Amino acid sequence: MASGVITNSIRTLRFLNNEMTQKQLAQEIGVTRQTVMAIEANKYSPSLEVAFKIATVFKLPLEEVFQYQHSSD
Repeated sequence: MASGVITNSIRTLRFLNNEMTQKQLAQEIGVTRQTVMAIEANKYSPSLEVAFKIATVFKLPLEEVFQYQHSSD
């Protein structure tokens, strides 16, 4: 069965955005810092709404923040 992995550039984007903290990003998008930490570490995939909110904070298209890598088993 084919599966995929979602990765992201959030840590880099935070650094490039005046070294925004996880807490600041969490407040901007309405989640906890722990949620941002889990998403950033690829331990949790955000809902579509949260993913769009993150992309909006960085003023980037969704695919520049999140990347989907297809893999086959």
